[in-house]
Amino acid sequence: MIKKIGIVSRCDHADALEMVKTILDKFGSRVDIILAPSTAGSLNVEGYDIVPVDQMRDEGIELIISVGGDGTVLRNISKMDDPLPILGINMGKLGFLVDVNPENAIASIETVLTGFKYGKRARLAVSLNGETLPSATNEVAVITASPAKILTYKISVDDCELDELRADGVVFATPTGSTAYAMSAGGPIIDPRVDAALIVPLAPFRLSSRPWVVPADSTIRVELTSPEKEAVIVIDGQHNYTIVEHDVITLTKAEKPARFVRTTISGFYKKVQSKLA
Repeated sequence: MIKKIGIVSRCDHADALEMVKTILDKFGSRVDIILAPSTAGSLNVEGYDIVPVDQMRDEGIELIISVGGDGTVLRNISKMDDPLPILGINMGKLGFLVDVNPENAIASIETVLTGFKYGKRARLAVSLNGETLPSATNEVAVITASPAKILTYKISVDDCELDELRADGVVFATPTGSTAYAMSAGGPIIDPRVDAALIVPLAPFRLSSRPWVVPADSTIRVELTSPEKEAVIVIDGQHNYTIVEHDVITLTKAEKPARFVRTTISGFYKKVQSKLA
């Protein structure tokens, strides 16, 4: 039996907050529930401990219930160096990372509290000029800071130059992120069991600049070579950083993966068909 769980939620979504209240009413007397500060601040409830997401593992929490959409999941995973297993309740639109629909939430939590299995998803570790940035569960997008201004990037994989790319930007994705921004930019869908990373140019100038799939344990180095132009690094749509000429981004496989609680047996291919068809 699971003894302690954490709950995070969208704080600007009335239905998500109502779902949290329902979970508290149903399970508050049966399991120790810890609330994230932003979630607790949006609810009119008392008697629950409040712990930041990045400290929940230290408090003995065994899993996190995330009430919201994919953005809620990604935002909270990015706060954890060693992510706890996450069970996602879908209160958003697409919900590719959140398996449980609201009408099935209580039954799914009942099942999970008796014990659960989780799947591991590789993340990308990111550094800028040697400074560590949050790891990416989906993707790292490097895009022009000025619309309609093409940039030049020098990309290498394990010290071998891959391309001197002229484009609006480039997306570096995990297999999990291959169904997100990278797919919209023309990249392939990669089964999460494949240990790889994906490089997808955004609106490249040359027809020969195509997506690449490289080994996950590669070291990918990206240097902005456009003089007097700025670009922006966007990690999982949550964290933004400005870069200029000669700034260097280094991407490697993160030591600690993301973890998602398994609630169905339908698998990845069924999810692609149902969510993306």
